[in-house]
Amino acid sequence: MLLVKAEGAKVRQNWCELLAELRPGLVAKPFDAPDLRAEDTAYVLAWEPEPGWLAGFPNLRAIFSLGAGVDHITRDPAWPRHVPLVRMGGEETGQRMGEYIAWACLTLLRHGRDFARQQAERRWGYKVGEDTARDLTVGIMGLGTLGAAAVPMLRGLGYRVIGWSRSRKAVEGAESYAGEAELDAFLARSNVLVCLLPSTPETAGIVNAGLLAKLPEGAALVNAARGSHVVVPELIAALDSGHLSGAVLDVFDPEPLPEDSPLWSHPKVTVTPHVASVARRRERARYVADAIAAFEAGAALPNLYDPERGY
Repeated sequence: MLLVKAEGAKVRQNWCELLAELRPGLVAKPFDAPDLRAEDTAYVLAWEPEPGWLAGFPNLRAIFSLGAGVDHITRDPAWPRHVPLVRMGGEETGQRMGEYIAWACLTLLRHGRDFARQQAERRWGYKVGEDTARDLTVGIMGLGTLGAAAVPMLRGLGYRVIGWSRSRKAVEGAESYAGEAELDAFLARSNVLVCLLPSTPETAGIVNAGLLAKLPEGAALVNAARGSHVVVPELIAALDSGHLSGAVLDVFDPEPLPEDSPLWSHPKVTVTPHVASVARRRERARYVADAIAAFEAGAALPNLYDPERGY
């Protein structure tokens, strides 16, 4: 049996119906269904489970995260570390993230924030930049599966693409940098810095004044990873000084973004509500159903969380 823990009774029921349709024979139930027995639960599909909840299933075979991130699960001191933890993935998740990054880079390039503000003010303000995509380099910090999906889209628009990760990655169309020794060289070339780093203790606050100062003058930031990566006052200072030309932010700490956050009204910031890589529910259900079918046939689970690496 698979239990679904998501917000909203109708949403949970829809997940169960989709999973049963896509994986005949799989019993999927909402976590709050009556007469459930913990020992019957083999799989859990969850978002932000309460601390200790996952530890209550003695026969759990795998945990599926409803999102690409898993910190909402791993921050629970009692989560069962012996159970495989699967990040949400699939072709459409990568497609959506790639689209978001391409859109963010283009809206920064073509002054989308300025024009939206002018439209709201009913003001005609002519503005054309000097650069085209062919003149700029996008640096993807965290060149994993989602970052790799963005590379061909960015290249198709004319951008040069480079990537940085803790270990060197071989991604067609992107020059790879790796480790602390190559971070500064990577930053110095990044006209648009895209943060896709995993959430770990080492990456908390990594986008700070020191890092931003190493970007070229007039560079821009896209954060579609985790809000905890960015030191917001230091980002705002870099924007106000003119060192950064703009930012597109999809993730925040906390979420939802508080009404009194200065990011809402900053003239150089575009805010989106954590939607960058959200695939359609049916496609996410297909990913889970296919993973379970393959796992029960003896294959390895995809996109596994590695406790040693922290992602």
